Amino acid sequence: MKTLQRGAILVAGLVTAVLATGCSSMSDCQKGTAVGAGVGGVAGSVLTGGSTVGTVGGAVAGGLVGSGGRCN
Repeated sequence: MKTLQRGAILVAGLVTAVLATGCSSMSDCQKGTAVGAGVGGVAGSVLTGGSTVGTVGGAVAGGLVGSGGRCN
């Protein structure tokens, strides 16, 4: 993968994390889920070479992990 693409993916993941954690009105569950989904989507995209299924699967898995059992 090209260096520019890796950099763009990293920046997108970091922006998602910063925006999600900056929302003071969100519960811990919502923040964790949003950050996990963002990071998981980026990771899924990278690992599958930009596949839509990989991106969506990564976002779903990341959202589940990111919630960390804090959601009722």
